[in-house]
Amino acid sequence: MEVRPIAGALGAEVLGVDLAKKFPEKEVRKAFLEHQVIFFRDQTLDPAQFLAFARTLGRPVEYPFVRGLEGFPEVIEVKKLEHERHNFGGIWHSDTAYLEAPPMGSMLIAREVPPFGGDTEFASQYRAYEALSEGMKNLLSGLKAVNSSAKADVSRTREDRIKEQGGESKELTGVHPVVRVHPETGRKALYVNVAHTVRFDGMTEGESAPLLQFLFRHQVKPEFTCRFQWRVGSIAFWDNRCTQHNPINDYHGHRRVMHRVTLAGERPA
Repeated sequence: MEVRPIAGALGAEVLGVDLAKKFPEKEVRKAFLEHQVIFFRDQTLDPAQFLAFARTLGRPVEYPFVRGLEGFPEVIEVKKLEHERHNFGGIWHSDTAYLEAPPMGSMLIAREVPPFGGDTEFASQYRAYEALSEGMKNLLSGLKAVNSSAKADVSRTREDRIKEQGGESKELTGVHPVVRVHPETGRKALYVNVAHTVRFDGMTEGESAPLLQFLFRHQVKPEFTCRFQWRVGSIAFWDNRCTQHNPINDYHGHRRVMHRVTLAGERPA
């Protein structure tokens, strides 16, 4: 097995493994914790095999608001069709920060990709926190943020899918530290995001906005990021506790179909 970094801040390709067979789980886990997001190429996993791979590294859980595949409720389809203009989750975010216990990580496998475009960007929230001044770190220490599933920037595609599936929407809210400590590495990471974070706990939205807007811009600076180009059979596995991601919506008129598994996490601290 070879681990090949793709950028200075985060991200590495893991080469020489077939995830449909036995693989070195400890080494994969080590690469995941070190590089925050890892990528695999040319993996021919059906939904059952994809779910089995996920179970070696965490506990798959159902994704809120979106129904899973028939027979595989923990595997959801992330799809944009030729006529659609909005992609699912098309904004910088960490997954479902509005839950009491947001996911540890997520896995995505490419089933159909457009002839161009459709890349995903990832941003290291370790690097974003570490680049702040000591004064800003002191200011953020002890602050908590209110995160909501109803924030308008991300509700469009979610609401569309709920209507298609005949479901009902309810607002979910999670209050978490602005700076969280990773439970496995002990490193500190920024934990706010433009898609879900509404305000600081104990403050109004107006009072919170100036500092939040600074953090939203800061935490996705190019030097904190990497970018992944998908091929059919590619897999990305990212650490939701210390990264954000952004699926780029630049392939109108083409299909993009992915399968995704979410892994259970713990309450941020």
